[in-house]
Amino acid sequence: MSELNIRKLPAPEPGLYAFETRGKITKADVEWMADALKPAFERDEEVDILIVMRDYDGIEVGAVFDTKALSAQAQSARHVRKYAVVGAPDWAETMISVMSPISPVEARTFDLEDEAAAWAWVRLR
Repeated sequence: MSELNIRKLPAPEPGLYAFETRGKITKADVEWMADALKPAFERDEEVDILIVMRDYDGIEVGAVFDTKALSAQAQSARHVRKYAVVGAPDWAETMISVMSPISPVEARTFDLEDEAAAWAWVRLR
């Protein structure tokens, strides 16, 4: 298996799951992340997620339509309280802004230079 472009970041408290992506997001990346979050969705009523996107270089078509990823997205609507994306590409930032008012998930995007503010926001209870 090739090296993943996503990794789990240390989170300062239970119920917060943080990840960092670099480069192009692949099907293997989204499957790994879905597998990493599945136990949290089964165990915890609510979780918070923070994703830091550094050096974003696109996403593989197969990653967008991956069944594990789609299943995790469906579960996230029931379990994710706050979702922060740092360094989101313009299309993702627009999608989050448009969907936030109709989603049960409280979601925000932050510029890379505002990463500390994203961590503070996602930790607010």
